[in-house]
Amino acid sequence: MNSPINRLFRLRNRPRGRVGEGDLEWSEEPVAEIGDGQALVRTLYLSLDPTNRVWMSRIRSYIPPVELGAVMRGLGVGQVVESRRADLPVGAFVLGFTGWQEYCVADDSVLEVPFTVLPDPLPAPLPAFLGVLGHTGISAFIGVELGDPRPGETFVVSAAAGAVGSIAGQLAKQRGVRVVGIAGGAEKCHRLVSELGFDACVDRHSQDWRETLDDATPHGVDVDFENVGGPIMDHVLGRLNVGARVALCGLISEYDNYNDHSDQLGLRNVHQLLMQRATLRGFIVTDHVERYGEIIGKLAAALQEGSLSYDETVVDGLENARTTLNQALSGETRGKTVVKVASP
Repeated sequence: MNSPINRLFRLRNRPRGRVGEGDLEWSEEPVAEIGDGQALVRTLYLSLDPTNRVWMSRIRSYIPPVELGAVMRGLGVGQVVESRRADLPVGAFVLGFTGWQEYCVADDSVLEVPFTVLPDPLPAPLPAFLGVLGHTGISAFIGVELGDPRPGETFVVSAAAGAVGSIAGQLAKQRGVRVVGIAGGAEKCHRLVSELGFDACVDRHSQDWRETLDDATPHGVDVDFENVGGPIMDHVLGRLNVGARVALCGLISEYDNYNDHSDQLGLRNVHQLLMQRATLRGFIVTDHVERYGEIIGKLAAALQEGSLSYDETVVDGLENARTTLNQALSGETRGKTVVKVASP
């Protein structure tokens, strides 16, 4: 095939605060010919996640930072358009680290995680494999398992209208617990309570969100599914019950400050983990790869039977990825945020 032009973003600077034009550089470059053991994948949908912001920083993480000058790292769903690999046939839909680019050379020797071929026929639309049937849905499932909410307990989840939080709250509710979400805006809170079955939702934009959260958790907090960190996490820690469990999935409120620690005040109520004999456990979804098939099967069954719902924000055009990531990090999107790069 004729060599296509690859549209992509390269990381040029470690951002301070919101990601600017000088941090991610838009480029158009020719795609190199593939060799033996390689396949050419065209990205169809790109996942935008808080962890993208972590990878841009210098902070020690579960995966090395993106090197300056490299294509920005990102997970995507794509379609194989050329192949010299028997396991990645032309036409197949695949999931993997496509990067923030339209075309990716799939070579297991240089990719963090090998590409996975999606089932045929597809049990759900392609973007779902970046959300409810992908890493965010799996994160919600694992975090709820770790928190182990029991009937009659109170389960609090921050960033509750997001891709992970909205699924986690629904899964917890199915265990017979009181589910309290924390989200940004009255519209999001209304959706969580009236349509997704949450018992209560606290608008973090409200000036009296602390008092509202106290009223929504009159018997304290038994499980905190933490996605936000900062003052919200600190206040929840102050309401933990004896033997409470904290499943630490993310700290989204802090990611913009990872290259400038002067604005980070830390947690004042962390001593409550000791006083309440509580446990806090961080988890990363890629540590559970061996369970992906099992968990996706359970989530797909829940979708099919109607006991699980999900939201998506789909933005058209790879060139909009940077601004859309900033919007997602500030809570301006709802549910799973993806960019549509191309059509199958």
